[in-house]
Parts: sequence; C-alpha cells; structure tokens
Amino acid sequence: MIAYSLKCAKGHQFDGWFASSGAFDDQSAAGLIVCPECASTKIEKAPMAPAVAGTKRTTLAAEERKKVRQFVAGMKKYIKENADYVGKSFPEEARKIHYGEVEEHHIYGEASLDEAAELIEEGVEIASLPPDLDEETN
Repeated sequence: MIAYSLKCAKGHQFDGWFASSGAFDDQSAAGLIVCPECASTKIEKAPMAPAVAGTKRTTLAAEERKKVRQFVAGMKKYIKENADYVGKSFPEEARKIHYGEVEEHHIYGEASLDEAAELIEEGVEIASLPPDLDEETN
C-alpha cells in the first residue's frame, strides 16, 4: 500500500491509499478518484515531505498502519450493517437508485474500473472501498 496526499483542481486536499503508484495512475486516468468535498475528478498528487528511515519512523509507520487498518475495518463493518450487498449488479442497481426507478437506499457491491467510470460520467455518486490491508496483493 502507498499513501498519497492528493489535491483537486479547486485546491481541496485529502489522502488516498493505493495498492501501488501504478494503481493511482490508472484510477486517476479513468477519473475514479473523487474529491470528497466537491466531487471533482481532476486530482493530482500534492507535495509531500520525504520519509526518512529510522527507528522512530518505523514505529510511527507501524502505528499509522494499525490506525488505518482499524479505520478501514470499522468503515467496512458500518457499510455491511447499513447497506445492502448487491454483488456484481452494483452498476445496474446504482443507476436504478440514481434515476429514481427504485427507492433510495444504501448499497455496496462490485464494479469494474470501466463500469465505475461510466457511473461517474453519468453523475452517479459512488466511492470505492480500499482493499483489505491484511490481504496480500500480487
């Protein structure tokens, strides 16, 4: 995992976690990174202070990873308790809600990068969940 400080075209700053620097590039090119304040998809990396290796930094990094894991686990638990899982039919169900074909309710599920980009282009508000930090990525 890699964390970046990000900034939208309007200057709002926020953090993002990605599996790799390539994952950031792919998601950014597809317009999948969205400013949480203004929903802009024009996102760039903000200047960051370089990390300096050392014992204090290693301890701090371990503490930060633990906090991120706890936050992500809590967020996912909240979503599972308060939203309906719709699996691979997520794009279709999100559109139905967006266009008022069904009553508005919270859902979560799966979508490809292309499907997510299409939803964003249509104005459907979506957000991706970070991957499980304890799972190994290849």
